[in-house]
Amino acid sequence: MRRRTSLTLLNALSLSRLPLAALFVVLEDPWARVALVVAAGLTDFLDGYIARHKHLESYWGALIDPIADRGFVMVALFTFVLEGQLTPLEFGVLVMRDVATGLGFVVSRLLPRFRVVMFKARVLGKVVTTLQLGALLAVLVAPVLVRPLVIAVGLTSLASVVDYTAAVWRARSRPGAPRPRGPNIPTPSGRGA
Repeated sequence: MRRRTSLTLLNALSLSRLPLAALFVVLEDPWARVALVVAAGLTDFLDGYIARHKHLESYWGALIDPIADRGFVMVALFTFVLEGQLTPLEFGVLVMRDVATGLGFVVSRLLPRFRVVMFKARVLGKVVTTLQLGALLAVLVAPVLVRPLVIAVGLTSLASVVDYTAAVWRARSRPGAPRPRGPNIPTPSGRGA
């Protein structure tokens, strides 16, 4: 299969999380929603695994993947707030890392000394995403676990924001830092550069 076709299929796999998010809003059956969360998690794992192991990382893939991830998680969490299954405070804690890294990305694009920095997925960020998906599942099938998972997401999010900030700061100060590929915008955290 040609590289371009493979990349298109990987990006389509990432983008499939957006229709899954729309279905999450429409379908009210808890088990249907569980299936959607599992499907979103599987597509996230698969597109990253395939991209890394087949050397199919791309600028656009690294941009599309986190947008699709955040889109699904934000829609699902906001749906739970509207339905009264999560409080606004729990929602805030669960999306804290996403808001912080999004703001950090925007600020880094505005400050010239940070424009050369490539944003890549970090281990703590992946842990936060996994815990967020766990919280979504807990709301649906084990509400008693929601509060401990919200606390875990909050603590891990703080650690993740510190980790991202330190990584960006180190990359900024590295002499000869690599210039970004693709349109003159470095990638946010995602499945590749």
